[in-house]
Amino acid sequence: MSGDGAQTMATADETEVPRGLWVEEPVGRRRLPDPVRTAAVRAVIVAAVTVTQALMAFFLTLTGSWLAFPMVLSSVASTVGATWAVLDVWVTRQVWNQRHGVVSVPSSTARRLRRERRQARRTARAEARETARIRRRAAGRLSQA
Repeated sequence: MSGDGAQTMATADETEVPRGLWVEEPVGRRRLPDPVRTAAVRAVIVAAVTVTQALMAFFLTLTGSWLAFPMVLSSVASTVGATWAVLDVWVTRQVWNQRHGVVSVPSSTARRLRRERRQARRTARAEARETARIRRRAAGRLSQA
């Protein structure tokens, strides 16, 4: 091994190739949108504070301290707040998906059928307009002959 601290890797012909400490790997999932990630971080912090308060209330109750009762009350309030924070993550994610679209690609068959139906409706409307226009022009004449 070399003395510069880089790891080395033996190849098929047993020559040492230096390998960096940081290896980029492809990410399996896409990153959360900023508002959703912010709500998730806030929910984790609130949940951590709630767990800490609950532990403090438990230990203060064991020791018989006068602070146990206020800590229990604040733990209950924090539990409500943590539930609210988790629901906020869920609602924020749903709102983001509705506003910016869920990544969903319809099959080419469904897309083609929708396109054909739209084209048929357009054609039918155009024909109806044309026949109405012809009737209006013909209604002003006395005879066709």
